[in-house]
Amino acid sequence: MTSVRNVLVALGVAFTAYLAARGLWWTGDVAIPYPLVVVAALGLYLATTWICIFWEPPRHEPTAEAGGPEASVKRTQQRLPVPAQMLALASAAIVPSAISLAVGEASRTAPFATWYLGGIGALMTIVMVRRRPWTAWTGIAMLAIASMVWMGWASALALGLVGSIVWVTCAQLLVLSMDRAARDTGRLAQLQRAASAWQASQATRQRERRVQVQEALAVAGPVLTRTVATGGRLDESDRLEARLAEGRLRDEMRGPRLLDDDVRSELERARRRGANVTVLDEGGLEGLDEPTLSIIRAQLAEALRSASSDRLYIRTSPDARVAVTVVGRSPSVGGPSDEDGVDLWREIPHPGVA
Repeated sequence: MTSVRNVLVALGVAFTAYLAARGLWWTGDVAIPYPLVVVAALGLYLATTWICIFWEPPRHEPTAEAGGPEASVKRTQQRLPVPAQMLALASAAIVPSAISLAVGEASRTAPFATWYLGGIGALMTIVMVRRRPWTAWTGIAMLAIASMVWMGWASALALGLVGSIVWVTCAQLLVLSMDRAARDTGRLAQLQRAASAWQASQATRQRERRVQVQEALAVAGPVLTRTVATGGRLDESDRLEARLAEGRLRDEMRGPRLLDDDVRSELERARRRGANVTVLDEGGLEGLDEPTLSIIRAQLAEALRSASSDRLYIRTSPDARVAVTVVGRSPSVGGPSDEDGVDLWREIPHPGVA
């Protein structure tokens, strides 16, 4: 499929070739003092124009950085290289004077001698589109000075200088509008990505809430049903099951990343023997994959299996070396009843940390 760029390139080549061909349309009755100079100037103009159209700098893979959208990187890659800029300025300085000298004073306002007013204007329009505004306006200034010197300011303005200035002005306005539209598009794309990420996070949280509600119903449902059926009169076994259900619910809400079937089994065993167990996920396990979490859970289950403390505190750690800390406390022998001593301290390291 033909791209828009290819169509524009073809139009640019055809239009500049037409403008240059006008310089060869003199009749046999007109004597050109230096026809070879005219042909050489035409050749320089065509070569410069087509170089400015086709010369692309080496392309690199665009990288999207913070505050720099990919569109701006691509636009930077399309800027006209410096050697082509210099060649365009040289043509703007040489071609008008060369044509005016070559055709002679009597023919300087003839159509075949004034083609450079539109030709250099078209060249500077191309330079402007290639995002070199200072070069384009410098070339227009050179064209204006040379044409006014050789044919007078009134003739220059009447025969095409105004049109060239309008072309370059419109090209600059178009480029500025495109850049603004590209920036707005980049901002909208970033906002859309942020909105999509927020929606995804909300959907994930909703799924997690549904799962937690289902787990809560599965754990607490039988106990609540038994409580309603007995009118709140529970025996010791029912009270124990209620305490176990409460503990399981707290574990699922406070430390779901620490739990698997073995850990849940050991936590329930500790509670059945009368221990007070607290499980807290305070950060530090974010970003760990499932195999790594499985290793940590296996070590946690082993630590709980050998624990005999009256109070167990299981916390994740933000430390880079320690994943989970298990602390056990029991009443000190011979001490006051409200003072506990530490009889278990276990730090579970992150897998791979010595």
